Amino acid sequence: MKSAHANLQRGPFLIPIWLTGIGAIATFGVAVFAIIAFWIWFTANSTVVVVIRHAEKESVSAPDPPLSEAGQARAALLVRMFGETQSAGRLDAIYTSSALRNRMTAAPLAARLGIVPIVAPSDDPKGLARRIVRENSGKRVMVIGHVNTVPEIVAALSGRSDIPQIDEKEYSNMYIVTVPRIGHANVLRLSY
Repeated sequence: MKSAHANLQRGPFLIPIWLTGIGAIATFGVAVFAIIAFWIWFTANSTVVVVIRHAEKESVSAPDPPLSEAGQARAALLVRMFGETQSAGRLDAIYTSSALRNRMTAAPLAARLGIVPIVAPSDDPKGLARRIVRENSGKRVMVIGHVNTVPEIVAALSGRSDIPQIDEKEYSNMYIVTVPRIGHANVLRLSY
C-alpha cells in the first residue's frame, strides 16, 4: 500500500517537468518552422528574362551584316517598350552575342538605360542560361540571340522541351521567361 501512495506523490511532482519538456520541443518546432518560412519567403524571388532574336538584318552576303532600316525601327521599338529609366520593371542587364546585328539591336536600348551590354558567346545556350540566372538572381534581363539560339535559351531557362523553332524570316518573337528560385519557370510568348 505504501508503494502505491508513493507513486501518487511522485506523479504530480513530475508533471511540470514533462510539461516543460513538451513546451521546449513545441517551441523548437515553431522556431524551425519560422526559420524555414523566413528562408522560403526571402529566397523565392524570380529572375525575369526577355529573350528575343536580333532585329532584321541587311540582305547582303557579308559574313556579319548590319541592321536594315526595318531592323533599326524594331530596335527603336524595343526602346519604347523597355526604355523607361525610372519604372519598377526596368531592365538590369542586356546580354548579346558578338555579331554586329545583335549589338546594333541592343545599342539604342542600352544607351537609353545607361547600361553596357554584356557580350556573351552564342555557342553554348545552356551555359548562357545558367550564367544569366546565376549573375542576375531576382533581376530583369534581356537576351538578344539568333534564330537557332533563342529557342535553345528559352528551353534551358524554362526546362521545357516544346519551344518551337523560329523561321528564318521571323523577327517579332519575344519570350518572357520567369525563373523562380523555387518552383517551375513560366514562359510567355509574344509578338512585337
